[in-house]
Amino acid sequence: MAKQAGIIKLKGTIGGISFYKTTDGHLAREKGGVDGNRIANDPAFQRTRENGSEFGSAGKGGKVIRNAIRILLQNAKDKRVVSRLTKDLLAIIKTDPINDRGLRTLTDGDFNLFLGFEFNLNGKLGTTLFTPFVNAFDRVTGDATLDLAPFSPTLRIAAPSGTTHFKVVMGAAELDFANETSTFENDETAILPYTAADTAAIALSATITANSTVDVIQVLGIEFYQEVNGQMYALKNGAYNALATVIVDTP
Repeated sequence: MAKQAGIIKLKGTIGGISFYKTTDGHLAREKGGVDGNRIANDPAFQRTRENGSEFGSAGKGGKVIRNAIRILLQNAKDKRVVSRLTKDLLAIIKTDPINDRGLRTLTDGDFNLFLGFEFNLNGKLGTTLFTPFVNAFDRVTGDATLDLAPFSPTLRIAAPSGTTHFKVVMGAAELDFANETSTFENDETAILPYTAADTAAIALSATITANSTVDVIQVLGIEFYQEVNGQMYALKNGAYNALATVIVDTP
């Protein structure tokens, strides 16, 4: 592919060259490739079909996760979260030791590898929150909990410039990849001042289906705000908010 230069940016196809816009800018590439019918039926493309099937499963799995945590994800994500999520889930699918290539699934793969996934590389939880927390998920009751002892926000949270307030958010999601469905519950603190004074102890909880039989994740995040004339505004439209997976629980 090549980048388009000049003032006027093109979109569409001209003379066998496709012009299109991506997050990397306006690009151009030669139109071509193998006929779709041949890929679908020619034995020579069996590996291609298998790879495509598993890539599709990873994409669907990523959509299940994104839809599940949408309430929190809309405030803490980077431009490449979809592709990063698909890449990581595809790697998990490839750990499936049971099914044949092309038929491997997230459910039979090592989903524990999803622990620590950062949904926003511009504001990673791992480089934002520096106070210990205790979290747990009880599959029998469906209770997900998170506890933080009192801490000094300015010492324990690396906030972007302009922050005056912040909020801690937590959510738990059931992920039924086979049926492409999910359930989600979340909890959050009030908007708290970003000062040196210690917070009160923080205890968050969310309850999903008891005795769930599918994969469950717990996510933890920090959202930043700026107070202007008594009004709270999401700092830089949430560009530096953090959200990451802190528990993966498989049945």
